Amino acid sequence: MAHYIVTGVAGFIGARVAELLLDANHTVTGIDNLNDAYDVRIKQWRLQRLIDTSVHDPGRRFTFHQVDISDKTAMQEAGFGAHRKGEPVDAVINLAARAGVRQAVENPWVYVETNTTGTLNLLELCHWQGIPKFVLASTSSIYGADAPLPTAEDANSDRPLQAYAASKKGAEAMCHVYHYLYQLDVTIFRFFTVYGPAGRPDMSMFRFVQWISEGKSLRLYGDGEQSRGFTYIDDIARGVILGLKPLGYEIINLGGHETITINQLITMLEELIGQKAQVQRYPANPADMSANWANVEKARRLLGWSPQVSLKEGVANLIDWYQRERSWASQVDTA
Repeated sequence: MAHYIVTGVAGFIGARVAELLLDANHTVTGIDNLNDAYDVRIKQWRLQRLIDTSVHDPGRRFTFHQVDISDKTAMQEAGFGAHRKGEPVDAVINLAARAGVRQAVENPWVYVETNTTGTLNLLELCHWQGIPKFVLASTSSIYGADAPLPTAEDANSDRPLQAYAASKKGAEAMCHVYHYLYQLDVTIFRFFTVYGPAGRPDMSMFRFVQWISEGKSLRLYGDGEQSRGFTYIDDIARGVILGLKPLGYEIINLGGHETITINQLITMLEELIGQKAQVQRYPANPADMSANWANVEKARRLLGWSPQVSLKEGVANLIDWYQRERSWASQVDTA
């Protein structure tokens, strides 16, 4: 069995990847700074599930370190620096990130610190400790405003619309440096609008479920005709794990096979929840892309990966989870 470092382990994707690795009897060292970029209660809920299952099952080897990957000194003091070597690690899976296109306009510095400098610190960790594999979470936002649909990996990514995408572009370039100089095996995944149970409360899917379920006003930016290729969390997590095999240096899209407009999504949610949305309309945000839709032929060819969960099934799973956890999930801040 292998030993993996998973950063952003209390995050939406990180927690699910860690859970699947533990299910497969691997050892997981989790890193997260538990920042308040969004309501920390949902991060604590995800993390506690990982801790609890490991406590109740001694065979599940999970340890957690609360540390910021952008803080080089803190990483070294926690035992992740070049001066201290512990149990050999097979791969670093970097799922820690400051995400969100709108927030990046307000505070671009923290995006560069976490997404670019943090990635550099982890690449240095791989170099000095001889860790052979690095996986980076990147984003479909990197393709900018005029991407061809569906978007393939060779589409232009040189004109990002905000600091979030720009910081991820920088992280991707840094990964190539370490592949070129030190032969580090790198897989970069560009994710397309991930959703599912315990998802990010600053994303439309969680927000809409909460707002409709609780009779709150649903804030809709733009005319609602912007479209997204939503990707269910389990499909994303499976793809990340498939990307742990040796690939050299590859950039791979992971995205949904069904696109839907935001207006259509609201209608679907109304039907599944059994309640009408109280829509309040606001001007479109210039940092938002009008459409995203992944070409995933490369993922099929290199990884044998394809999305398995239909949009309607995935949305139903999210709603079921929300209803089970409603006592606290209804209080989660979605501002």
